Parts: sequence; structure tokens; C-alpha cells
Amino acid sequence: MPDVHIFSVSALTAAVKHSLEGAFPFVWVRGQVSNLSRPASGHIYFSLKDESCSLAAVWFKGSRKAEEHFDPLTGEVYEDGPRPNPALRLENGQEVICAGRLTVYGARGLYQIVVEICASGGRGRLHEEFEHLRIRLSGLGYFSLDRKRSLPENPRRVAVVTAPGGAAVHDFLRIAEGRGLASFIRIFPIPVQGENAPPKILAAMQRIFVEKWAEVLVLIRGGGSAEDLWAFNDERVAAAVFDAPIPVLAGIGHEVDVTLADMTADVRAATPSHAAQLLWPSREELSRRAAFFEHRLLQAEKRYMEGLRLRLAELLRDLDWRSPRRLLDGFRERLASGLRLLYSAGKLALERKSARLETCLSALSAAPQSIKPGKERVLYLEERLIQAGRCVLAARHAELDLTAAALARAPLRIPAVSSLDSVERRLSVQGRQRLLDAGHILEHAALRLEARNPHAPLERGYALVRRHDGGFVTSMADTSPGDVLRVTVRDGDIPVRVEEAHES
Repeated sequence: MPDVHIFSVSALTAAVKHSLEGAFPFVWVRGQVSNLSRPASGHIYFSLKDESCSLAAVWFKGSRKAEEHFDPLTGEVYEDGPRPNPALRLENGQEVICAGRLTVYGARGLYQIVVEICASGGRGRLHEEFEHLRIRLSGLGYFSLDRKRSLPENPRRVAVVTAPGGAAVHDFLRIAEGRGLASFIRIFPIPVQGENAPPKILAAMQRIFVEKWAEVLVLIRGGGSAEDLWAFNDERVAAAVFDAPIPVLAGIGHEVDVTLADMTADVRAATPSHAAQLLWPSREELSRRAAFFEHRLLQAEKRYMEGLRLRLAELLRDLDWRSPRRLLDGFRERLASGLRLLYSAGKLALERKSARLETCLSALSAAPQSIKPGKERVLYLEERLIQAGRCVLAARHAELDLTAAALARAPLRIPAVSSLDSVERRLSVQGRQRLLDAGHILEHAALRLEARNPHAPLERGYALVRRHDGGFVTSMADTSPGDVLRVTVRDGDIPVRVEEAHES
């Protein structure tokens, strides 16, 4: 082996660092800020880029001042007072001019500029182009909320346009595996950066639209600089998202990264993982929802069955109320009530007749001259009473016969019909007893009338003396000399004149 000096990695890195720092002890560099990072240490890490190259930069915390009293580029003193350090306003896409020394970071083997001075150099070309496109597409309605559609709930067919080997698709599939129900996912591989990326993205989207298989289209990509994400700022890609016949979900870069495709999509996700979370609910959430709906279903079933039970009880009550047995019970109650009313009416009629008879007897006692017509009236009333009793008994017998016949035709076997016969027999016995009692009363009344008959003593030689006005003479005071009287004997009347009266 020829005598060649072999460097170790550390030795070579140290040599390069020494040569680089010696050749460029202090430089000024213009570029666009990208990959800006502000860790907890307080240092600022970013890259300076132009159209073709990138330079790593670090701005240590100790090299920054809280305020600047003069312009670091011109040396002009700020007359209106100090201004805050530009580090506070540093952002991706900003055009800046940095001054510092070049050095080599041995741990990664890369060279970088250690920034001492940083001043704004105006917004970068990409940022200006992005703003120009954003304003124009906004005027065309690309970002209007009125045209944005909702994602389908728990979609079963999902088309994903992304780089097949990137971390974004792995994160998306990992999150999707534990969420939702069974779904089919088709990956449409594309390059996600570079000049060839926009045409490939358009071709994949057109294929999805032609196949009409997917329910939703997903655009995802991992984080990167503005240049890395520029393919999704292409106007052609934004137009394809705008004209998509199905909902489009975009999850491009990190949460702080915003592209025109994100803004045009129906729904924007902060990251690719977030896109999977927006598409499918978690299995735990589905379990909770299933348990909730199961509880509601059981409650609804319980209420429905309770309603059926109440309705059944109501129908049973109606059926019991309308049953033949209840109707027969009602007929029995009506029959018993009729019998009670019949008994009461018969009793009341007999009482009225007895009262009438007593009245007649009293009248006969008070007016002996009307005994014969009164006796005929009593006999007439007795006959009518007997006939009325017979009519009432005949009507009740006919009613009982009709009721017994109706009960005999009833569909239910009613043992209580025999009780109706006993009621009929009891009613007949009571009616006959009532008539016998009435007959006894009449016989007793006849005997009393006969005992009080004023014509009975005439058969024994007595006479009745009456004045011209029909009144009976019972005392000397009832007559005066010259009065014409009528003396009634057994076989006729004898007119007489009072000559004189003597006390006995």
C-alpha cells in the first residue's frame, strides 16, 4: 500500500473546520427561512434556502440582545427608540440577511453558519407566490365554507394519496387500525415533493374519481419546509380538490403548515394521524355509543311492554264489564230490585186501602142514614181490590215467566235460576196471604158495620125519628110543638106532628 495519510473522521472534520473557519471568518448570507425551531434551550435553529441550495444556521441565545438601538446593516441609530430583536419576529418563509462565521458541526458532519446578526430582507419568493395564489383562489370561492362537505360517518372505502414509504402513511394506518369498524383502504402512491409531484397527484386523483370506488379521498404528507410542501400549493392540485365529486380530507405537514390544498379541502387535519382520527371514531367511543343505544332500546322496550300490559288490563276490565255473566248479574239485581219495589207497592196499596176503609167506616159511623150506600161502596171497593190484586199477581207472574225464559236461554249455566222460582213462589204465597188478610179485614169491617147498622133494631120494634131536614131526633131539645117529623119503622115511614113534649 502506498504511503498515504489516512484521516480519522474526527481529524478530517477538525481539518475541514479549521480550513473553513479560516477561509470564512465572517460572512453575510441572504436566504429564506425554513425549518424554524425554537427548543426550550432558547437557541434558534433554522435553514437559509434559495432556489437550489440550503444552509443550516444556528442563532445562540447568548448572541442575541433583547433590543437593538441601531440598524445592523447600515449602522443607522434608531432615533425613535430601541426596537425588539428580529429573533422575536423570525418565521418560516421570511427573507433575511444573516452575518456570522462558518463552522462545522462535527456530531453530524455538516457545516453551518453561526449567526451573529440577522436582519429582515423582505418576504421570500415562495411566500409571495403563495399569497398571490391564495388571494386569487379565494376570489374564485375555493375556500368558501358554504361549499365544504361533511365527511361520511365511519367510511368503509377510503382512498389515500401519499408516498407509500413515508412516515405519514405508517402513522395513518397505525391510528386507523384501532379505530372504527371494518374498512377498506387503498393506497395510491405518489411523490410528495419535487417538480414531478403535482402531475402524479393529479393522475392519482383522476383515477380515484373515475373508479368511483372510494367514499372519501385523503391527501396526507409528513412535515417539511415550504419548498418540500410546495407541490400541494400547486394551482392544479387545488383545482382538482375543488372539483372533487367526493369529500376530500387533507392532512399535510404539521399543524403549523398550511397549503392551498389544505385550505381547499372539505376538511383539514392537523397531521396525518389526526386525519385518521377524523375519519373513524375510536373503538371505545363506539362501545360507549353501542351501550348508550342498547340502554335506550331496553328503556323503550320496557315502556312499550308496560304500555301493552296497561292496555291488556284495560281490555280485560272492558271484557269483564261486558261479559254475559256480568249482564246476568245485572239482570238478577234488577229482578231483586223489582221484587222489592213490587212488595213495597203492594204493601203501600194495602195500607192506602186500609186507610180508605177506616175513613169509610168513620163516615158511616158519623152518617147512619148513608149506611146502605156506604156498604155498597165498601163491597164495590172490596171487589175492585180483589180484582186489582189478581191483575197485579197475574202481571208479576207473566214478568217472572218472561224472566225465567230469558235466563233459561242464556249461554251460561246459571244455577241461580232455581232461586227465581223460589222468589216467584214466595211472592205468590205473600200475595195470597195479603189477600187473605185483606179479606179478614173486610169481614171484620162488615161485622162492625152490621153491629152499627141503625136499621137492625127496627126489626125488634124500635123506630127512627127524623126532622124535615133529615137530621135524627135524639133529644127533646131537637123538636118544638108543631114540627113535622118522620118516624121510620121496620116496613116504612109514618109522618107525625108534635103537639107537645113531656120530659120522662
